[in-house]
Amino acid sequence: MKIAVIIVRVLLAAMYLFASVSYFLNLMPKAPEMTAAQTSFMTGLMASVYLFPLIKITELLCGVMLLIGRTAPLASIIIFPVTLNIFLYTAFLAQPKDLPMSAVMLLFNLFLLYAYRAKYLPIVSK
Repeated sequence: MKIAVIIVRVLLAAMYLFASVSYFLNLMPKAPEMTAAQTSFMTGLMASVYLFPLIKITELLCGVMLLIGRTAPLASIIIFPVTLNIFLYTAFLAQPKDLPMSAVMLLFNLFLLYAYRAKYLPIVSK
């Protein structure tokens, strides 16, 4: 189980680091054609001005924290809402071909939350 946690942690960190570094260095390829719903959603994100950069900064910080084994339990909690939103966006707005990658990200994050469940017990105990 310990080796599986390390592998999943590093793979999830790599996904988030790649996405955030690509965004900040403008390495992203041109976005494919978007549907009206996708365009509306992205317009809302961009209109807020701060939200998309905040998400990418969170991805960058959590990616680094996931690589550092000691801070991985905290990172997996912080990044979970981002992962869930990526999955839901893909499930409801994106094309079905993109769903497997976001599903893997969600499963990896859920696996880490399960693996670190003992670390979270003090949060909910008296």
